[in-house]
Amino acid sequence: MTVRTEFRLRSAALPLVSIPATLPPEEIECTHALCLEPDARVFHVEIDAEHDVSEAELDALEEVVTVTPLGERRERSAFKLTVELDDAIAPAFDPERFDGAKMKSTTITADGWRETKEFRDYETFHDFHTTFENHGISVDLISITSDQFPPNDAARDGLTDRQREALELAVSRGYYESPRQVTAAELAEELDISQPSLSSLLRRGERRLLTASLEGRAPDIAESS
Repeated sequence: MTVRTEFRLRSAALPLVSIPATLPPEEIECTHALCLEPDARVFHVEIDAEHDVSEAELDALEEVVTVTPLGERRERSAFKLTVELDDAIAPAFDPERFDGAKMKSTTITADGWRETKEFRDYETFHDFHTTFENHGISVDLISITSDQFPPNDAARDGLTDRQREALELAVSRGYYESPRQVTAAELAEELDISQPSLSSLLRRGERRLLTASLEGRAPDIAESS
C-alpha cells in the first residue's frame, strides 16, 4: 500500500524559512535536499528572478554555510545552499528514519514548508508525523489518500469522499490504536468540522466498510453523509 500525503510543516527553526522572512520573495521552491552530515544539508532552491536575490544576500544568512549560483531556469534564479540545521530539529531530518519520497518541489514561506510525499503505509507516515511533532515542528495535514482501493474498484466499499477522508485521517493519526493517539475533537479540528459531524462520518464509514466486507458486495449507496 502507498499513502500519498500533502501537509505543512511549521517552525521558526525550519531550514530556509529565513529567506522569505527577511528577503523580498514571499516563497521559494526547494527542488532537492541532500544530507551531508547529521546537522548539515545541501538544498537546491529556485527564486523568481524578478526579486533579484543575490549570492551575497543568501550568504549573509546565519544558517547558510555556502552558496553556489546555478544560473537561471524558467525565469528563476537557482542556487545550491549548504545549510546548518538547528540542533533542536536536526534529528527529525535524518533521512534514514523514513521511507517518504517527495513527489514535487517543497514550497517554503516564512510560515513554514508545504510538501507532498508518498509513504509505504500509514504507520510510516504516523512515525514521520510523531517525530516532527516531538521535535517542535507542527505537521498540518492537508490531504491523505492511499492506493489500497484501485480507481476502478473505488466504489466497491461504498464510501463517500468525505467519509474516506475522515477514515484515512483517523487511521493515519492513530485514532484506532490502543490507546488512542488522537481525540475525535482533534480530528474534527483538522477537518474543520464539528465533533458530532466527525463522529457521524466515522460511524457511517465504518458501517459501510463492515457491510461491504461481511456481505462481499457493495452496500446500498443511497444513504449519504
